[in-house]
Amino acid sequence: MTIVPFYSKKAVVFGVLLFSFFSALAQENGNSTPSAPVKIDSLYREDQFYIGVTYNLLKDTPVGFSNDKFSTGFSVGFLRDMPVNKNRNLAIAPGLGLNFNNYSQNIGIITTNGVPVYTVLSDPTSYSNNKFSQLFVDLPLELRWRGSTFENHNFFRIHGGFKLSYLVYDRSVYRSGLGDTILTNNPDFNKLLYGTYVSAGYGGANLYIYYGLNPLFKSAQIAGNKLDVKSLNIGLIFYIL
Repeated sequence: MTIVPFYSKKAVVFGVLLFSFFSALAQENGNSTPSAPVKIDSLYREDQFYIGVTYNLLKDTPVGFSNDKFSTGFSVGFLRDMPVNKNRNLAIAPGLGLNFNNYSQNIGIITTNGVPVYTVLSDPTSYSNNKFSQLFVDLPLELRWRGSTFENHNFFRIHGGFKLSYLVYDRSVYRSGLGDTILTNNPDFNKLLYGTYVSAGYGGANLYIYYGLNPLFKSAQIAGNKLDVKSLNIGLIFYIL
C-alpha cells in the first residue's frame, strides 16, 4: 500500500473544499447590499424667515387707563440661523425685520399750539376713535434650541432673544364730536426700544411673547406724572425655511 498517493488525494479534496468555501463567501459578500452611510452632520439651517401676529397690551399704565378695542401687531423678517454644535440643534440667529404695532386705548393725544398734550379719556362716549400706531425696524438676536434633524422638519423648538427696535414712523389719531387730531412723528416717542421675547411650539405655529424693557414715551406726562407705559405683545409666530 502506497501512503503518499493516499495523502495526496486527501490534500486535493481539502483544497477543493477550501476553494469552494472562499468562493461562496466571496460571492455572498459581492451580492450583499452595502449599507448607506450614516450622516452625522449636514449643512441645513432652520427657521430663517418669520411672520408674526400679536395682540398688543400696555403695561405700567396710568390710573383710569383702559383698552378700547382689540389692538394688533404684525411683524415680518429674516433671521440668519448659525448652528453652534455638531448636531445643529443649538444655534444663534441675528436678524432684520419690520414690526407694526397698533394700540387702541384711552390715552388721548391732542395738540396745543403744535405741542402734544396727554390725558386719560374717562368718558368713552366723548370720542369715537383713539389710537396710536408705530412702525419699527427690528434687530433681533436669538438663542435657539430645536429637536429637528436635516430630514425632519416637524419638531419642538424654543427660541429666546433680545430685540432692538428703531422707530421710523408713528401716527396718533383722536376723533371726537369737536374735531379730529392727527399727529405724525411725535417727538415724545422713544426712537429706540428694546425688550426680550420667547417663542416656543411644535411645527409651523408657535406661541410668541415680547416684553418691552423701556417705555414707549421718553418725555410725555399726564397731570405732572411721567407716562412710562411699556409694550406687551402676545401672539403667534410662523417660521418658514
